[in-house]
Amino acid sequence: MASSCDISVVIPLYNKSAEISRALASVLAQSVRPREIIVVDDGSTDDSVEKVKSFDSPLLRVINQENRGVSVARNVGIGAASSRWVALLDGDDVWCADFLATMVDLIDRYPNCGAYGTAFFVEQNGERVAADTPSEEGIVDFFAEAMHHYVLLPSATVVRRDLVLELGGFPEGMRLGEDQYLWTKIARVADVAFSPKRMAIYSRQASNRSAAIYRPEQTRFSFEELYDEAESELSNEYIARVAIGKALTESVKGGTQSARRAARFFAYNRLSRRAWWKLRILNSLPRFLRPSILAAYNWLAWKIARKGI
Repeated sequence: MASSCDISVVIPLYNKSAEISRALASVLAQSVRPREIIVVDDGSTDDSVEKVKSFDSPLLRVINQENRGVSVARNVGIGAASSRWVALLDGDDVWCADFLATMVDLIDRYPNCGAYGTAFFVEQNGERVAADTPSEEGIVDFFAEAMHHYVLLPSATVVRRDLVLELGGFPEGMRLGEDQYLWTKIARVADVAFSPKRMAIYSRQASNRSAAIYRPEQTRFSFEELYDEAESELSNEYIARVAIGKALTESVKGGTQSARRAARFFAYNRLSRRAWWKLRILNSLPRFLRPSILAAYNWLAWKIARKGI
C-alpha cells in the first residue's frame, strides 16, 4: 500500500461526465496517497456525481452545492480540507503517478512556501505538448517567470491552506483569470517553489472550460483592484498581462465595454504592448468578425509554438 501524505485533494465538478473518472483514477493511482479527496459538485445536471460515487474509496467524499462557479467550489473544498496542504485538480485534467510524491519532495526541500507547482503537458486532439514552464527546480521569482512561462496551473499546484483562507480564497464570481488572481495575492506575501518534472496533463479539449462557456461576470473582484504602486513593478506588469488576455476573450464574446475598460486601465503596461495593441484592434472590429480573427491568430501561434511528443 502506498504511503500517505498531509495533502488533501480538492476537485471542483460541474458536468464533466466524460472526464471525471479519468481524473479520479489518476488520483487514486498516486504513488503517495493523499489524506483525502474532496469532490465539490457545483450543481451538475449530468451523471458526473454518479460516476464519482462509483469509486469505492474511503478517501473520497462528495460535497453538493447549487451552481455557484468554480471559485466557490474550490473555496468550499479548501475550507473543508483537513490537511495543511491542498492539491487542486480540475475534473477534466489528470496527474501522472508521481505528482503527489513530487509535491511532497518540494515541500520537504522548500518548506513554508505559499504555493508549489510542477511542469505539465497540454493535451489537445489526442496530442500532448510540453507546456512552456521554468526549467529549474527551486524557489522562483514568480512574477518574473510568469511573464514568460506557466508557473502555477490549478491542476499542477499545491497551496498552503491557511494562507489561502487568510487571503480570502479564489475570487467568487470571477469566471476568467480567477486562478491568476489568487496566485498574485499568494506570490506577493510568500515564496513559490517549482519542479520542472512534468507531472500533470491539462486538457484543452474539454467542452466546458471557462473560456468556452463565457458569460458576463457578476463579481466584486477585479484585476484593477490588485494594482498597487507599493508592490513590485513586475507584479503590476503581471496583472496587466493577465487582465489583457482576459479582455481579449471578453471582447470576442461581446464584452466590448469591459474590454475597453481593461485596455484603458492597463495602458500603463510596458511588457505586454503587443497583446494590448491586439486587444485595442480586435475590440474596434465589428463583433461578428472578432471570433474568427482571434481564432486564426491563436491557431497560428499554437502551430508555431508546438513541440509535439
